[in-house]
Order: sequence, then structure tokens, then C-alpha cells
Amino acid sequence: MWREALGRSLRTAREEQGGRLVDVAERAGISPQYLSEIERGRKEPSSEMIAAVTGALGVDLADLLVGIAGGIRRTRVAPPALHHRRPAGPVLLAA
Repeated sequence: MWREALGRSLRTAREEQGGRLVDVAERAGISPQYLSEIERGRKEPSSEMIAAVTGALGVDLADLLVGIAGGIRRTRVAPPALHHRRPAGPVLLAA
């Protein structure tokens, strides 16, 4: 959950700025492939990597983390979906 939320937030920030993956990765000092994997939630970057990417984007790290935490909190406290259960006995259909 954390990796996906982080990746979505970073990708959204980059796309809102009109930034290219290659350019942001270069400024962060990482490969474009690695940044792509972070954005897709495939890699769990170290705190140093997250700081490098947010720095390359000009995004405040604390604001990013607070936004992600809020999103995860909203997801976790959302009411569970109602599940319709089938009756335990045989179902009789009217003809």
C-alpha cells in the first residue's frame, strides 16, 4: 500500500509539472528505469532516494508524506463494502 501511494504521489507531482521521467531521474541522480519502478510501486526506495526524487521535483518531503499518510488513513477507515450472502438453504424459484 505504501509503495503504491508513494509512487502515485511522485508520478502525479512530476506530471503536474510537465516533467519527463528522464529529466527528473537525472536531477535525482538515479536511473530512469529505477524512477519508473518507484512510480509504479514496484520498488521500495530508501529515505535518501525519496528525498532525492522530491528534491528533483521541488516538492516538500514533509508535505508529500503527510498527503500520503492522509490518503492511506482515508482508505483504511472507509466503511467495508456490504457483501450480499446467499441463503444457507436451497433456493426455491417461483414458476
